Amino acid sequence: MSKLLMFEKPVGMRDTLPHIYETKRKVKEAAEGAMRSWGYRFIETPALEYYETVGDASAILDRQLFKLLDQQGNTLVLRPDMTAPIARVAASKLLKERVPLRLAYSASVYRAQQREGGRAAEFEQIGVEMIGDETMSADAEVIALLVSVMKETGLEKFQLSLGHIRFTDELFRQILGTEERAEQLRRFLYEKNYVGYREHVKNLPLSSIDKQRLLQFLNLSGGMDCLDEAAKLIEGSAGAEALDELRMVFGRLQEYGVDEHVTFDLPLVSHMSYYTGLVFEVYADGVGAPIGNGGRYDDLLGKFGHPAGATGFGLRVDFLLEAIGQLEDEAGVHCVLFSNDRRVEAIEEAQKRRAAGECVLLQDVAGVKDVDSFTDSCKSVTFFVGKSSGGNV
Repeated sequence: MSKLLMFEKPVGMRDTLPHIYETKRKVKEAAEGAMRSWGYRFIETPALEYYETVGDASAILDRQLFKLLDQQGNTLVLRPDMTAPIARVAASKLLKERVPLRLAYSASVYRAQQREGGRAAEFEQIGVEMIGDETMSADAEVIALLVSVMKETGLEKFQLSLGHIRFTDELFRQILGTEERAEQLRRFLYEKNYVGYREHVKNLPLSSIDKQRLLQFLNLSGGMDCLDEAAKLIEGSAGAEALDELRMVFGRLQEYGVDEHVTFDLPLVSHMSYYTGLVFEVYADGVGAPIGNGGRYDDLLGKFGHPAGATGFGLRVDFLLEAIGQLEDEAGVHCVLFSNDRRVEAIEEAQKRRAAGECVLLQDVAGVKDVDSFTDSCKSVTFFVGKSSGGNV
């Protein structure tokens, strides 16, 4: 391994510069405000968790986990998502309180990358989990809240795709017969590799009718009509129940007045294996990946010894910033520059302005090489230099 340069960072790690940090702060404040207004309480969990608990339950690939050992020899992981840690806390402590629980979070998660490729190894998620409610009303609420969060952050043009894991699983079970075959097709769907999906289906040892069913499945996207088409491809009650749940949730979303942002996408699957029902992703123009995703996960709490239904969503803050673009500039900073003999006057001026709610930067001119260049970034300037009275610019 070659010697690392002093400015190099680990693969997938990023620096956040001041202007991006300020934009991120405003976006997060807007999102958190929306979540609080819907009755969600924020929670924090440790960055480090045990590999055998949260690491195993997270459904993130093992090769993407950051692992280390504590002094007792236990394997730890940097949390790869927030849903599993919150499930741990809820099962061990919070489910003794009122149910359902409405919890929210804003935190960094960590997923190792083998090569740079533009993929972040550390990124911030902001989201919610509703735990202890198995009704369609709960699913509708978190989706409606997601739409509200997107709007509060300033994003108007976005689309939410809604699917159902049980429908996909049942269709693949009926046609393919084995979990191994089904997992191969799910991988194509998760990667959005529809060309590979079609080629794989054509080479399967199936009847022409079953191959056609699998190929038609890819077209099940759009409005209510696609649910009627989906019903023709599947047999039995399990698939029909999943389609009924989609119809019911969409009806509730119409009651919330957010249905214009929602379309159906039956081939939608997730790499998170703990999802058991409705799943969804949200997209916006100019971003080549989902900004966020979520769904129902009724089996995860049981891994922590306290079975309970749950649903929720998580947003990638970096992708959300990419979709929003540049926010309006801040009001700016007022700069107070002073020479050594007028330091007290300058401090008093800065304190007065800060007390009035202004952002004030106090700077000794002796520490500035180029005053004109320095003040270019200031909204306005007051000088306390020399013997003359302070003047505003």
